[in-house]
Amino acid sequence: MFKGSKFHLSVELLEIHIRGYIESQPVGCQEVSFAWQGGEPTLLGLEYFRKIVALQEKYRRPGMHITNALQTNGTRLDSQWCEFLKEFEFLVGISIDGPEEFHNRYRKTKGGKGSYHLVKQGLDNLVKHGVEFNVLTVVQRHNADHPLEVYRGLTELGTQHLQFIPVVERSGKNGASERSVLPNQYGRFMISIFDEWLINDVGKIYIQQFESALNSAMGHVATICVHARECGRALALEHNGDVFACDHFVFDEYRIGNLQQQSYAEIVDGEDQMSFGHAKEKELTDRCRRCEIRDYCNGGCPAHQFIRFQNEEFEHNYLCEGYLDFFKHVQPYLNAMVQALKNKLPATQYYRFLADKKLRAGRNSPCPCGSGKKYKKCCGG
Repeated sequence: MFKGSKFHLSVELLEIHIRGYIESQPVGCQEVSFAWQGGEPTLLGLEYFRKIVALQEKYRRPGMHITNALQTNGTRLDSQWCEFLKEFEFLVGISIDGPEEFHNRYRKTKGGKGSYHLVKQGLDNLVKHGVEFNVLTVVQRHNADHPLEVYRGLTELGTQHLQFIPVVERSGKNGASERSVLPNQYGRFMISIFDEWLINDVGKIYIQQFESALNSAMGHVATICVHARECGRALALEHNGDVFACDHFVFDEYRIGNLQQQSYAEIVDGEDQMSFGHAKEKELTDRCRRCEIRDYCNGGCPAHQFIRFQNEEFEHNYLCEGYLDFFKHVQPYLNAMVQALKNKLPATQYYRFLADKKLRAGRNSPCPCGSGKKYKKCCGG
């Protein structure tokens, strides 16, 4: 929502945003969600957020519930902040990239020191005050070769909700920066964590990418925009009221309006934004359209489509190889989970419905049901 530490919405524009966003919701809407991110939103101060919740209450319709999500680096989350977040039921996203050695590679304080200890303090305060939170981990070239270390390091912090975001930074015309995760590296990273989760953590740990993929396996729309058939609903609002098509496309050519001149309804349902959303499906490469896992992937994020192939009209997704490996690997397990759920069984009973018996646990492996026994002494017997 905010760009840079010196930029923020004025109180006047903040009110326009909150009022306009609530008024744009359809009649009968019972829940409205606000997301605060970009730069470090806690730098705006606690009083600024008290103004936010006051304005939300001012314009809230009778019977309407307002929710807020705050994405933060966690370094400023003291007891005062956490008491506020708990009181107003904020969902907090903490950015942490695994154990200390991986996190501190890029996430440093102004003094150049690693920030892990400050983030850990903030996270501990969230736990202490009972604030609901999840963890956002960016997957980069330096930590992607250590999936289980990253995963176990995060779960040991007490989090039950995780999401893994691949870092893809353009470099040159068709390349990516040295910091960017490699496509097949990202695939291996996600597969390793999926296999660990499958044996030990189904029903205990909730990973955004796995939940979304399971939703797709059930025939529903993907719950994350990266793998949805269309995009265009993750708009970005800048400090001066400019609205952009997506927070991955905050460029002049993707500016679709300004809150001081138009309503949210006019902006969101305008021709420019509708065209932007439809373009994702229209501009898939032929190889993407033919792909066996298209219904899971849907081409990935358009911001990552910059690989050019001969005889292709459009550009291809940089992460394609990793997505293909991952979704092919998880597909039979997700299909088995769907069958378990259809039979009114928990997803942990997926192994009963695996079409390929070779995919089941080895006789001496831990039983997938989570009993702690060997498979041959438990469900395998």
